[in-house]
Amino acid sequence: MSTTVGRASVQPPAFPPPPAKRPRLKPRWGRIALLAGLAVLIIAVIAGISLYGYANGLDEDLKRTNAFSGITGDRPAKAVSGAQNILLVGSDSRDPDTKDDEANAWRADTLILMHVPADHKTAQLISIPRDLWVVVPKSNGAACGDGSRAKINASFAFGGLPRAVHTVECLTDVKIDNVMAIDFGGFKEVTDALGGVDLYVDQTITSIHKPHRVFTKGMMHMNGEQALDWVRQRKQFPRGDFARMQHQQEFLKAILDKAASSGTLTNPGKLNDFLKSATAAVTVDQSFSLKDMAVQFRSLRGDKLTFITSPNKGSETISGQSVVVSDKEKAIALYQAVAGDKMSEWMAANLKKPTS
Repeated sequence: MSTTVGRASVQPPAFPPPPAKRPRLKPRWGRIALLAGLAVLIIAVIAGISLYGYANGLDEDLKRTNAFSGITGDRPAKAVSGAQNILLVGSDSRDPDTKDDEANAWRADTLILMHVPADHKTAQLISIPRDLWVVVPKSNGAACGDGSRAKINASFAFGGLPRAVHTVECLTDVKIDNVMAIDFGGFKEVTDALGGVDLYVDQTITSIHKPHRVFTKGMMHMNGEQALDWVRQRKQFPRGDFARMQHQQEFLKAILDKAASSGTLTNPGKLNDFLKSATAAVTVDQSFSLKDMAVQFRSLRGDKLTFITSPNKGSETISGQSVVVSDKEKAIALYQAVAGDKMSEWMAANLKKPTS
């Protein structure tokens, strides 16, 4: 299978446009992409083998869906045994009356490809902009390139989680091993279970949402509602969605660091509250195993996570839409490194080292 980043052969539209906007759902489902559910994976990593039996119980509590339904052909091969690629989906609107793998069940504006190398000592989290202009396959079983150009988050409207998985695999030529979809409803509870988190506010802004909180430049301690509000903001920043992605990444690391440093792991009551709130926030694929993650990734810590944004040339207007255009050459190099489990070499060559 050839690399499909920016594949040139594109057929005319083969499926109808996304359905018209539905009436706004009940507020509890919100309109935000969040990453709190990744704490389910990470907390098991930190807790390690000592929680093996407890992780087994949590596995039974996780909501599951067939995230690979109908994806029958043109999938990338598994290149390196032991390496793991997990697609994290942040839902900005979730309809509780639909099945997780159906079209329109999820509307996502956060997609992250999490790569864990075969040695399980580090992890790289690659944010894929929701407006990235890609080829969305016309069906879950269609060949890559057999579809139409659209923003990548439109894949959910066309075919639910499986279409999104298929689209990401076609974009990256990386086989997805597991999927974790994160529901807005658990965001506040996960953060509050940790006693809040400290987040850096890079510029003073007033929230566009009621009660119109003022976020003051500098480090701020935020509870669940405040942190939720902060990572929703984008219009006030010159970088728009890219700023929001950065803030979501910072939130994820703050969750991890707080869990590791606040006594949560050594306090059975706190740990139980945190794990229960985290598991309630996510839906995973049928084969996802929290206990296996706990054993395999037990050495992973916050300082071993690297956050990367899928290479792009910024925003352009195409077909009357503001979209993000991939930097094809750089994206191919990145995703080849992911597929070949050579991210350490890629990062050494492409990421700037922090200055002292």
